Amino acid sequence: MLLRLLRIIWVITRFRLDTLIPLERLPWVLRTLLRLSPLRLVPIGERSRGARLRLALESLGPIFVKFGQMLSTRRDLLPEDIADELKRLQDQVPPFPSDQALAVVEDELGMTVALAFARFDADPMASASIAQVHGARLHTGEEVVVKIIRPTIERIMRQDMALMYRFAQFLALVPEARRLRPVEVVRDYESTLFDELDLHKEAANTSQLKRNFKNSPLLYVPAIHWELTRQRVMVQERIYGIPVADMAALEAQETDLKKLAERGVELFFTQVFRDNFFHADMHPGNIFVTRGKPHDPQYIAIDCGIVGSLTREDQDYLARNLLAFFHQDYYEVAALHIESGWVGENTRANEFAAAIRTVCEPILEKPLKDISFGQVLLGLFQTARRFDMEVQPQLVLLQKTLLNIEGLGRQLYPDLDLWTTAKPFLEQWMKERAGALGFWESLKRQAPELTRRMPELPVLAHQALSQMDQEKRQRRHQGEALGGIRRQLALEGRRGRRLRLGLLLLALALAWQPLAQWAAGQPWPALAAAIIGLALLAWH
Repeated sequence: MLLRLLRIIWVITRFRLDTLIPLERLPWVLRTLLRLSPLRLVPIGERSRGARLRLALESLGPIFVKFGQMLSTRRDLLPEDIADELKRLQDQVPPFPSDQALAVVEDELGMTVALAFARFDADPMASASIAQVHGARLHTGEEVVVKIIRPTIERIMRQDMALMYRFAQFLALVPEARRLRPVEVVRDYESTLFDELDLHKEAANTSQLKRNFKNSPLLYVPAIHWELTRQRVMVQERIYGIPVADMAALEAQETDLKKLAERGVELFFTQVFRDNFFHADMHPGNIFVTRGKPHDPQYIAIDCGIVGSLTREDQDYLARNLLAFFHQDYYEVAALHIESGWVGENTRANEFAAAIRTVCEPILEKPLKDISFGQVLLGLFQTARRFDMEVQPQLVLLQKTLLNIEGLGRQLYPDLDLWTTAKPFLEQWMKERAGALGFWESLKRQAPELTRRMPELPVLAHQALSQMDQEKRQRRHQGEALGGIRRQLALEGRRGRRLRLGLLLLALALAWQPLAQWAAGQPWPALAAAIIGLALLAWH
């Protein structure tokens, strides 16, 4: 791990990533430290800042490459030159040697490449952070692509994850960073990242997504050839779509970009709410558009290694929150956050609603090109700090997918009104979920369990009645016991009062006159007080 940390420091130094830090936004102490840093002795070279960042991420491996892929979709947060360079990380990562690819294929399939394929292209079609893809043809004549996991990639990823855990544990010591739950976020990221190393899982995810959108105008998913799919090798139908980032090709065939962008929003909400199974790695390198249907454009999705799903409660919570945003009902948003436990139960809903309104009001009813999501995220972060709102790890994948969708929509059709497009879909989904149709669908889903339990109803009813009777007797016994305790306490209270009174009278009697003067004086008042006091003590 130490060697890996030293390598990261060396890469930062080699590519002078410190020059990407905006010094004017830092406190003067940090500005001074950076200006005096020995890194400034290392020459920057002739490469642009975007190229240096891209090369550094490529050098550091898949986890850093994926981070760069996500950043490449956020042109509103990055300068144009850096975004253009990071875009190359989507499918232009340097490939590994072809002889290693052939060795992995033959080792996994247990046969030679010539026996498995009629043709296998040695040069890869595309190379990404975790795997690369080669073209091939089956003996049946079908054109396919062969996806192959990079050799030794797992060892590098585990080293990086160990460093990320150390960094997350360090952040957890800082009170303001603790609410971000960094360790839980890293744990969830680790789970999804390592799922990509098992191509059996990706193939299963692809088949599920294809089944969900069978005959749909929104999405086409290429078929899997299961007989040639293993843990490190997957064979899939070859597609010939236009990369969604290739705006020149889309415009050349006169694609309806507005309809394409709207279908992208509909596709996302259909996956999340109708199917509860969504492609969670929707960066432009994994999305294509069909050729030859410019007025009825259809998406093509590949690389289903990362998928997400939500619990029923998370689905309802998310839909209600989004609808409240669409209706600009910020009090409802605040109430939902408090109800779900995302903010403290002592939070005042009206104050939280006012803070949310300040952040979100500027973004509603505007086209994407006029929305500064960087400012929105900054405002939400400040709101979170004020109300101790915690990051929810179970929604991290969904948040990442939303960022990708927003970036894709901005690229295709900047005038798209995301809210107007999504609002009717969500309203219809909530109506179906909460209405008679939703009740009927829920009843149908639970029918087998209800049928199985039906013969047990008399026994269950008898057990319920017996339990109610037993609880009633227990409550009666508890009431009687409490009554006895109250009576005992009252008796002890009276005894305590008599004891205190007797001691008081006895003390007064003894203090009335000194014993030596009793014979000469009148001892009867003091003697009477002493006798009464002794009697009260005896009664106690």
